Amino acid sequence: VQLQASGGGLVQAGGSLRLSCAASGRTFSSYSMGWFRQAPGKERGFVAAVRQSGANTYYADSVKGRFTISRDNAKNTVYLQMNSLKPEDTAVYYCAAVRTALVRVQSSEYDYWGQGTLVTVSS
Repeated sequence: VQLQASGGGLVQAGGSLRLSCAASGRTFSSYSMGWFRQAPGKERGFVAAVRQSGANTYYADSVKGRFTISRDNAKNTVYLQMNSLKPEDTAVYYCAAVRTALVRVQSSEYDYWGQGTLVTVSS
């Protein structure tokens, strides 16, 4: 599966952005999806994940209550709605896919990655 992330940009603290990740192929619903982010000088870290059906989601503590992951299997797309953004949310955001029914939170467990989209939050 090929992934294409989009929706990043520059936003002021307290603002919102919605990231999208479009997947190719006809088996999108077979994949659990995740969002990760990497800030300058830091390792890539988990942000959120959603199971195949979209019924179950999981979030990093740092984004819980502010970010929402969702998916539209008919459109082969996963979203990350980001509200109440903070300067520390500044990073390149990556979407990832793994063919499993389970939620995965480790980057090493994902098989496919998008190219990343930059989110910059100004104070």
